Amino acid sequence: MNLNEAVKNRILVLDGAMGTMLQAYSFSEDDFRGSRFKNHPVPLQGNNDLLSLTQPKAIRDIHIAYLEAGADILETNTFSSTSIAMADYQMEGLVYELNYESAKIAKEASELITLKNPLKPRFVAGSIGPTNKTASMSPDVNDPGFRAITFDELVASYREQVEGLLDGGVDALLVETVFDTLNAKAALYAVDEVKEERKIDTPVMVSGTITDASGRTLSGQTVEAFFISISHISLFSIGLNCALGADQLKPYIQRLSRVANIYTSAHPNAGLPNEFGAYDQTPQEMRALIAPYLEENLLNIIGGCCGTNPEHIKQIAEETLKHSPRKL
Repeated sequence: MNLNEAVKNRILVLDGAMGTMLQAYSFSEDDFRGSRFKNHPVPLQGNNDLLSLTQPKAIRDIHIAYLEAGADILETNTFSSTSIAMADYQMEGLVYELNYESAKIAKEASELITLKNPLKPRFVAGSIGPTNKTASMSPDVNDPGFRAITFDELVASYREQVEGLLDGGVDALLVETVFDTLNAKAALYAVDEVKEERKIDTPVMVSGTITDASGRTLSGQTVEAFFISISHISLFSIGLNCALGADQLKPYIQRLSRVANIYTSAHPNAGLPNEFGAYDQTPQEMRALIAPYLEENLLNIIGGCCGTNPEHIKQIAEETLKHSPRKL
């Protein structure tokens, strides 16, 4: 059974936060470096994607924990695995390897759990983050016409990431946490190019982020405008993630669900961060807030973003069993 068949039968569960889980390990600078990067010239602590190379067992264990909690779709540990984001760590040359190895770890974990229960196949979505640059806005308030990145540079960077993810064996590609639609268009352009060259039809998922109470993306679009502006691409699903908790995100998911003629997804945060930047929402509280999404048939895919862990995903997965997926 492939992803296209699975999504017709039930609400699919996406995994939870990778960063939240890695924080519990309290990895030191030496742990991030491992023996291979012992003499790297800049600090590496905080480069979570690098842990796929230096601490692969931890990444695998996190994937297994989410799968055992009931996740149907794993996200690869590649949110920042582009040459643009890796430039902060002087690791642009590792981008293909980071994506390939991260995809491989996730795929091996998903295949292992699928073997235990072949009737519930598990899938891997290659996580493609927004980068730390924006194509639509100037980083300099005194020079509104300035751009830190060009569309073509974004396409080239995303293309390298997509090649690594596909070679590593992902079942889908997830362009996520989109705050600037032009960045997303560059990612989708790169994906389309690679798919055309390889003559493949890998499902493509997109998930935007509503940055504040204005109900718009950082580049100024409403959820309806965001969907329409990328709907020329053949997409598997459209959704929203990050920035907001399930209760704050729901009105925007309702609006998206009304206009989207494709599958819809959400992976909200575990509430809003407290004054220390931590997330206090319990798995049971999050489940209670997500239940109305499912009762109203708003979604085909549901998971968790910042602050969520396998217990959150377990509660969400149990809740999905009571409901039918949204009909297109």
